[in-house]
Amino acid sequence: MRWEEFREQLPNEWVVCEALKSRSEDGYWFVDEVTVIDRFDDSSVAMKRYYELHREQPYREYGFFHTSREKLELRENWAGVRGPR
Repeated sequence: MRWEEFREQLPNEWVVCEALKSRSEDGYWFVDEVTVIDRFDDSSVAMKRYYELHREQPYREYGFFHTSREKLELRENWAGVRGPR
């Protein structure tokens, strides 16, 4: 589903989601399609859930965002390459 649709359905909430379709352009990561996994009122609880999912499946593209964000675009800051653990 597109982010705009989730914003309408879940106003003013923290959501943990997985990027289903994304792209990188000019140093930014744009998420075009997402699926919401969980939703929360508290950002710290959302962040904890994000880290749990990321530890379990580090190669999937998870994120946590507030639905007040108009677009899902993040600045890419690559400090190095992460290899297999």
